[in-house]
Amino acid sequence: MKLKENILVVDDDLSILELLHRHLNKWGFHVFKAISVKEAVTILKDTKIDLLVTDLKMPQIDGFELVTFVRENYPYIPILIVTGYPSVQDSLKAIKNGVADYLTKPFTKEELKQAVEKSIHYKSNVNESAPIEIPKEIIGKSSAIKEIFEVIERVKNNKATVFVEGESGTGKELIARAIHYEGKFSKQPFIAVNCGAIPENLLEAELFGYTQGAFTGAEKNRNGFFQAANGGTIFLDEIGNASLSVQTRLLRVLQEKEVIKVGAQKPEKIDVRIIAATNSNLKEMSRKELFREDLYYRLVVVEIKVPPLRNRKEDIPMLIDKFLLKYGLEYKDRFIKINPAALEVLKRYDWPGNIRELENIIQRAVILCDKIIEIDHLPDHLKYKIDFPEAETLLTLKEMEKKYIEKVLRTTNNNKTKAAEILGIDRKTIRLKLNE
Repeated sequence: MKLKENILVVDDDLSILELLHRHLNKWGFHVFKAISVKEAVTILKDTKIDLLVTDLKMPQIDGFELVTFVRENYPYIPILIVTGYPSVQDSLKAIKNGVADYLTKPFTKEELKQAVEKSIHYKSNVNESAPIEIPKEIIGKSSAIKEIFEVIERVKNNKATVFVEGESGTGKELIARAIHYEGKFSKQPFIAVNCGAIPENLLEAELFGYTQGAFTGAEKNRNGFFQAANGGTIFLDEIGNASLSVQTRLLRVLQEKEVIKVGAQKPEKIDVRIIAATNSNLKEMSRKELFREDLYYRLVVVEIKVPPLRNRKEDIPMLIDKFLLKYGLEYKDRFIKINPAALEVLKRYDWPGNIRELENIIQRAVILCDKIIEIDHLPDHLKYKIDFPEAETLLTLKEMEKKYIEKVLRTTNNNKTKAAEILGIDRKTIRLKLNE
């Protein structure tokens, strides 16, 4: 074989793991080993894997869970099952999950080689039929997210300036990272700068560098973030917070492809792709002369508008699965599931904090639950949220109170003590309310 693919081998049997490693390494493959699904997921997140070779029967989390995870998150990776527990059901399930081949222990060296060759061929066929390789960290199937995938595909291999607009918590930095790491400049630096987190009087020096003596405390020459990102990508988050002085220097970078350190006279040539992001309306800011109009049009060469989570609710189950896997493995060493009723509550919520808020709530729920997230593991403002139809917006206060008490009682399975605790009243008061 001429191809030197990255192969991830997963098996809790160390002797089999070493046997596979020895054969595959001898045939010229680069082999990564994992003795558990948890280890395998960590490797998948950090390494480009071209073939997964996995056992099915493993403690804590079985191989089928890993197969499902890979099919959902890395659909371009072919899978070769190697197991000592063959069965018709397992074979059918493996085929249904899109497994490239199925090898039963014990196997000969030649059988392994043929199975690997078949799986590598399966990979090439899969890649030919897949027009877009979805960035691993961005999850979604909504039309808005598919459009973002397409833009990422178009810009990842050039250095056009990209402007990402969206509310806080929508994943703007993930998009910037996908553009950089999915393209041909991925081995060059990626520098992320939150312009809103650096004091205004320091931002200019941090971005462009400074010379010795340029200001009090400048004891030596120092490069800035732009010099650190040279050859790669700089991501300027919350660009709307940049002062007019910083904006002027940034315009020079875009126009002349050069930077001037604070306190210096001589410019330095620089080759950097700029990706800027904001949750502000820069166009409106430019009208009010709070943001340079010429800089705005220089930044918006390629524009990506990231929808808030409330406008892409069909993506919520996929995002939840991602966070269940992440925090289930981190806190419980197992896959955590979610009750359909709890999932429905999460799908109805409008998520003002977007994906960041969803992740925090799932993280909390995983910590609180055992194996399954129930409604009780969700925050109160989600559990007892009551949505009145628009036609009922003119309800009297008494009518609204009645509806809310009924909602809480239904949620608590008519447990009056628990309902009274949630409502912040005593049992006597809730009895009086019910009598009314």
